[in-house]
Amino acid sequence: MKQENIFKYILIVICIVAAIYFLIIENRNTFTNITADEAIVELENDDSIVLLDVRTLEEYQEKRIPRSILMPIDDLETRVINEIDKETRIFVYCGTGVRSEEAVKILVNLGYANVYNLGGIDDWQYETESGP
Repeated sequence: MKQENIFKYILIVICIVAAIYFLIIENRNTFTNITADEAIVELENDDSIVLLDVRTLEEYQEKRIPRSILMPIDDLETRVINEIDKETRIFVYCGTGVRSEEAVKILVNLGYANVYNLGGIDDWQYETESGP
């Protein structure tokens, strides 16, 4: 009887450890969405925020949010580690929000902790600029 109880306790402990592990992994892959209204206020009050555009060069030159840095999603993993500190607050956007969500997940998986998905420039009703 005693051996059965020990086995049950060991099984319970294993289940608890597994649950905690999966919760940590799940939380590691989460990120925060930020609206254009929230972002504009933050950007006006904090010059240290990096506004990251993950679209193509052509899209960036056609229309972009002022102060944004172009880092196409295809180059993100190879460039970001050398160019942006992991503690920096980063707002990520693209055209419609699909690539920005993918980019935010990449950044979180690389260890960036202060990453926000701004979504698509299509939803940005504030000032934009164009050109090289």
